[in-house]
Amino acid sequence: MALEAKVLETLSKVSTATVTTMLLKKGLRNVWMRGTRPLRPNQSRVVGPAFTMRFVPAREDLATPESWASPRSTRAAIEEMPEGCIAVVDAMGITDAGIFGDILCARINKRGVRALITDGVVRDLVGVLATGLPVWCQGVAAPPSVAGLTFVNWQEPIGCGGVAVFPNDIIVSDEDGAVVIPQAMLDDLVATAPEQERFEAWVVSEVERGEPLPGLYPPNAETKARYQKLSGE
Repeated sequence: MALEAKVLETLSKVSTATVTTMLLKKGLRNVWMRGTRPLRPNQSRVVGPAFTMRFVPAREDLATPESWASPRSTRAAIEEMPEGCIAVVDAMGITDAGIFGDILCARINKRGVRALITDGVVRDLVGVLATGLPVWCQGVAAPPSVAGLTFVNWQEPIGCGGVAVFPNDIIVSDEDGAVVIPQAMLDDLVATAPEQERFEAWVVSEVERGEPLPGLYPPNAETKARYQKLSGE
């Protein structure tokens, strides 16, 4: 699933904080993936459809270095990643086995993947950073994935950071972490989120002028009328 240029442009200007607020108004409370922190400070916001991958707990007969050459392996999954996607990996929150290192991240970046999001960790920190691939994760660990995880499949529903993520759900990640937008809610959010960003920027300017919060945020009828007048609506 490739996103339209207009959708990418719009969402690249909308913070994850705004996305979560707007989805909350629609009844969705659990969209922020816990443990997905930017690996590099000041990483730019990224937007793209989810390419999902799933690990389960390590089982000794399956989680072996030999499994890396299996047709159902992380290597095989990476070769299926389409350009422009975001790799979202369910590592069950395990933080003592790195799901990918510098070589795999370099290949992911070479395939034009926008970012890697996981509730686990990566390894080979210096090399991963050198690839230029934006990564959101819980940190780093030296042991390889098979020390604590068994890779099982890709492009199926997963749970990442306690959030359900389906293939081709829309992911937005910034310095506050990563959130998921269900496909069914994408069009409405794209249509309304920019106005929410403009309104909140105006609210900040009002606070800086000394306006008190009651009646300003959330706005009462008087505040709404004042904002609409200033914005030319």
